[in-house]
Amino acid sequence: MSDRLRVIQWATGGVGKAAIESIFNHPELELVGCWVHSTDKNGRDVGEIIGTDPVGVTATSSAEDILALDADCVMYSPLIANQYEVQAILRSGKNIVTPIGWVYPDPTNPKVEAVAEAARDGGVTLHGSGIHPGGITERFPLMVSSLSSAVRHVRAEEFSDIRTYNSPDVVRHLMGFGGAPEDALHGPMAAILESGFKMSVRMVADHMGFRIEPAIRTTQEIGVATRDISSEVLPISAGTVAARRFRWEALVDGQPVITAAVNWLMGEADLDTGWTFGDRGERFEVQIIGDPDISVVFKGVHPQSISQGVQRNPGIAATANHCVNAIPYVCAADPGIKTYLDLPLLAGRPASDLTLTR
Repeated sequence: MSDRLRVIQWATGGVGKAAIESIFNHPELELVGCWVHSTDKNGRDVGEIIGTDPVGVTATSSAEDILALDADCVMYSPLIANQYEVQAILRSGKNIVTPIGWVYPDPTNPKVEAVAEAARDGGVTLHGSGIHPGGITERFPLMVSSLSSAVRHVRAEEFSDIRTYNSPDVVRHLMGFGGAPEDALHGPMAAILESGFKMSVRMVADHMGFRIEPAIRTTQEIGVATRDISSEVLPISAGTVAARRFRWEALVDGQPVITAAVNWLMGEADLDTGWTFGDRGERFEVQIIGDPDISVVFKGVHPQSISQGVQRNPGIAATANHCVNAIPYVCAADPGIKTYLDLPLLAGRPASDLTLTR
């Protein structure tokens, strides 16, 4: 019998498919189940869904069947989190890693406590991960800040071309691209992002000891296309949303001390705002203002071209990998909701031909 941890993948969107590949690459993990939302994926071999040879695991749209499986962990990555699904998974005795929440939840929130109680009842752990938020925004700034002292400002910022994000429904209906500016301003994305990024900002503030003001300042800006923009993911008509910028700032005496920011552009050529990525192109930045000032630029998690990104976006793969690589640590943790502050240093694993035989 295998001593590998048994993993279920919940949902097979872009992150879900990348997570399945990551599970196959991880020497300590084994895929044993897969939940799918759409009826056309129900009953199909997971290999067929991700575009490989059959792998011997059949996808199902039955949550009951998934909950009945003997498994150690669920990689939970639907489009939007369902608290009752999460509680049911935890109570079935399965740990959860997820890129869609719980990075640094408020333990006084009744909804958070309900999830924590479900984890304790099941004797398992829930861990929120990802990339931004879920890594770039809080985990890496905290690590880099240890190289400085007398810190006055911590910033984590994303610059991404959304023409490479091959998820049209997310780009249109959640992110608000291709629609009217007023609809985007009041759409679901602002609330979804706000929940995650405010948690990230508070984690940095709490762990470093900033005496921030209770309210996190949130700002957003929108740019529209000056003419039609061609895109394989989502063609953009002139006058509709083609760029979005968000900032979340923790304040001390009215001045920002911690900033998380997002810059999403449908290219740089046809925006009424004139926004660009600058000389460094697509990237993630982490900056510490202190003694000394330190900056780190993350490259490689953006595709080298639009066509490459549409085929396989490395940022999506990195999001999935960050979750999957956490699984052994999460399964070994005490029951409850655990953040990066509660877990040991997470690490990836070598390629199969370089893995130490145990």
